[in-house]
Amino acid sequence: MADITASQRNDFVEVPARPDIRHQNVAPGAIGDITQQLNLWDRLSEKTWLRRLLVIIVMAALWEAYARYADNMLMFPSFSETVAAWWAGMRSGALVSAVYGTMKVLLLGYCVAIAISAVITSLAISTRIGTDVLATMTAMFNPLPAIAILPLALLWFGLGVTSLIFVIVHSVLWAVSLNTLTGFLSVSQTQRMVGRNYGLTGIAFVFHILVPAAFPSILSGLKIGWAFAWRTLIAAELVFGVSGNSAGLGWYIFQNRNALETANVFAGLLTVIIIGLIVEGIVFRSIETVTVRRWGMQH
Repeated sequence: MADITASQRNDFVEVPARPDIRHQNVAPGAIGDITQQLNLWDRLSEKTWLRRLLVIIVMAALWEAYARYADNMLMFPSFSETVAAWWAGMRSGALVSAVYGTMKVLLLGYCVAIAISAVITSLAISTRIGTDVLATMTAMFNPLPAIAILPLALLWFGLGVTSLIFVIVHSVLWAVSLNTLTGFLSVSQTQRMVGRNYGLTGIAFVFHILVPAAFPSILSGLKIGWAFAWRTLIAAELVFGVSGNSAGLGWYIFQNRNALETANVFAGLLTVIIIGLIVEGIVFRSIETVTVRRWGMQH
């Protein structure tokens, strides 16, 4: 590079020197507390389970207050009367047997629906025609209430557990498949290219890239399918009593309704609520903790 002459150096504008920025040192004691100790209320309010427990307690208190105000046990028993009836049913074994009968049918139908959903969703993400077939079938059958096809199930499979499993599969299959397909289709191209750069193909690509990326949608579909399965099974047992031999929860509610044992009816409904809270608060939340929360995909 050529040397700069003296005349060229004179053409440059002289930039004033930047004054030094001096900070006054402050003693650590003058800064104050860096961390602040939370009070008891703030610490308790951070507990999710405690906040939800508070909601349940408030609702139970309102239930008890309204029932005492109405003063009509036949039409609306109080929370304390319902709990007493629930405990009596558990001690006698009638409610335990009802829960066992319902859960056996529910889990069987739910697992069958998930297995079928895994197969048809795998076919859907493999080919374009498979995606069109699943999307069309979901649009056709997902709006169809499962309880509406129960009469057909009774004609095809007779009065028994098989009819219940059929309608449970129908209620769960389309919700799980639709959410799973949506989750797979929403996986970004960046994640797909990362998997291909690592040389992943076939099953390895699905389980290492697609499933983790789509798992929030898959888990949401499993939750919706579980709720649909509960509604379908209890409604089927209530309306048709098709599992009377297995003494399901719906049949338990149906029998006590006929006997005008309203407290026992509420005890059966309370059992459904308790099981729903356990599944949602323990089973699905544990799955969320070890999967999507651990992977940083959900706050």
